[in-house]
Amino acid sequence: MRVLGVDPGLTRLGIAVVDGGTGRAVTAVAVDVIRTPADDDLAVRLLKVADGVESWLDRHRPEVVAIERVFSQHNVRTAMGTAQAAGVVALAAARRGLPVMFHTPSEVKAAVTGSGRADKAQVTMMVTKLLRLTEAPKPADAADALALAICHLWRAPVRNRMAEAEARAAEFAKAHRARLAAAAAQARSGSGTVAK
Repeated sequence: MRVLGVDPGLTRLGIAVVDGGTGRAVTAVAVDVIRTPADDDLAVRLLKVADGVESWLDRHRPEVVAIERVFSQHNVRTAMGTAQAAGVVALAAARRGLPVMFHTPSEVKAAVTGSGRADKAQVTMMVTKLLRLTEAPKPADAADALALAICHLWRAPVRNRMAEAEARAAEFAKAHRARLAAAAAQARSGSGTVAK
């Protein structure tokens, strides 16, 4: 499976493509940062993000897009820009019919380091090790994008099995309710007969 990982941001948007093999084997295909100047209008910055992401989608043809879920931050303006950039990425993926999955920062950290409280240096170190890179990806946004793709590759099979199990459970519950309704209807119709 090929995953496009995105660490959303308006000034710096980390973007990476990682291929998943058998088991937990992962291979980095490409990694970079899309930058937009802070003094540009918001609409122009979002357009630059969209153009950059669409170029990556066309060039690398991922099967799924994994985006870091935006959490409230102390700086509301930064949080808004991050959320807007994430929305642009999700829209570009949706236009191509690609599934979009959102992962929390702690989920990503736990997937690649084993701890949901790992710092950026630990994430970068583990990403470098897992992907067998000769040097650490910089800036941290690039390493985070790689980590998002790895997280999705490793968590997708579990999520898929959970979704399948939930679907089977829902079907079982529906069939069970139908049997109960049929039994109740039969009991009601049977109780209306008079014994001779």
